Amino acid sequence: MSLKQQIEADLKTAMLAKDQDALRALRSIKSLILLAETEKGGKPGLTEEKEIQLLSKAVKQRKESIELFEQQGRDDLAANEKAELEIINRYLPQPMSEAELQASIRRIVNELGATGMQDMGKVMGVATKELAGKADGKAIAQMVKQTLSQLQ
Repeated sequence: MSLKQQIEADLKTAMLAKDQDALRALRSIKSLILLAETEKGGKPGLTEEKEIQLLSKAVKQRKESIELFEQQGRDDLAANEKAELEIINRYLPQPMSEAELQASIRRIVNELGATGMQDMGKVMGVATKELAGKADGKAIAQMVKQTLSQLQ
């Protein structure tokens, strides 16, 4: 079942349950999917990679909003964003553990034959593409730096 079909089925369930947090989050995801499909060059039926990109973008937006609302003392709005974030995370693959991330980065470094920090861009390009949705971009960058600095 594609993400779009799953979202539509879950939307119906949320409507019947009158779950407002789920409805907001699911409508937001559906909107992102429809926009991606109708943009210039887009086509119906997104790839799994594109779906993960969209969901990751939605998660990042929610996290930024939560931080902003908490700084402004708007705990009510932050609570709404946290509820939506929790729902969106259900559709993303399970995040990698630190050990799994480290093993993946070491494998990528070995495959590319990276020898030090000068290869950071090359390793990051492959790592971010391969680990999209499975690990946070900051965590990937930190692990790549750590791994490459140990090689020198």
